[in-house]
Amino acid sequence: MAWNQSAAYALRRLLQAVPTVLVIVALNFLLLQLAPGDAADVLAGEAGSATPEFMAQLREKFGLDQPVAMQLLLYMKQIVTFDLGYSFRHGMPVADLILSRLGPTLLLMVTVFGLAVGAGALLGSLAARNLNRWQDNMISMLTVLAYATPVFWAGLMLIVVFSIKLGWFPTSGMQQVAAFHEGWAQVRDIAHHLVLPAFTLTMFYMALYTRLMRASVLEQSSMDYVVTARAKGLTERQIARRHVFRNALLPVVTMAGVQAGAMLGGAVVVETVFAWPGLGLLAYESLFARDLNLLLGIFFVSTCLVVLVNLIVDLAYSFLDPRIELR
Repeated sequence: MAWNQSAAYALRRLLQAVPTVLVIVALNFLLLQLAPGDAADVLAGEAGSATPEFMAQLREKFGLDQPVAMQLLLYMKQIVTFDLGYSFRHGMPVADLILSRLGPTLLLMVTVFGLAVGAGALLGSLAARNLNRWQDNMISMLTVLAYATPVFWAGLMLIVVFSIKLGWFPTSGMQQVAAFHEGWAQVRDIAHHLVLPAFTLTMFYMALYTRLMRASVLEQSSMDYVVTARAKGLTERQIARRHVFRNALLPVVTMAGVQAGAMLGGAVVVETVFAWPGLGLLAYESLFARDLNLLLGIFFVSTCLVVLVNLIVDLAYSFLDPRIELR
């Protein structure tokens, strides 16, 4: 029964998200139209010069000679049929290009999401249980430092220290292409390359979730159900593990779901710094190439991922607190 209820809720949420996604796609399209230049200008600039006739042919080829309203209407029609268009820069369909880069981004995001929420929850609980002691002060100081450090600067410093100075990790990429690893050797190689990018992005969000978890644990510890549990003879460890931790984790999970979009935005910086071959690096390259079809396709996929993450967070709510009903 619970499984059927969860499936029905997920289907209903996905259907409700369709108009939201379409509105976001339309807004992204219109905002990109405000930027100067287009694909024809980029190609003409790379060629050194171009006649007005050649420019007109390029704009006609890419559909840029039509009014913006007509371009938007045609693009929305493509999105409804899951046709993301064609990338003039890479000479291939946008969908194929995004699918080839989606795996690395998902690997990075899932790793960061798990590490940030897990480590943040543990450190926040530890700080709350040792309130105003050296553990609490140390964790608070480190979280403020991690939160205040720009992500791109942290990534560069990690490369300088751990890649260039110590030689422990590679400076860029996802794996050693020339090594031709297979099986578990390839998995270890990818994990080795993943350490620095994942740690760079995890530091920022882990600091945020640590502070949030600390405040949530302190709030839950003053609730009446904790006093009742003590009166029943439960130890502090049992109370923390069975009751406080689970309830205190709800705000952290909520914040993680809300910040899924921001986390994808942070991936653009991290993937650019570490040359991680994901959607973030692809978006950075397509922006300067004025490859609007590719950029809009990345925005569309990113929007769908954010919607999916928030759905998973809502489903996790009912698991963490069975009193919450999915409606």
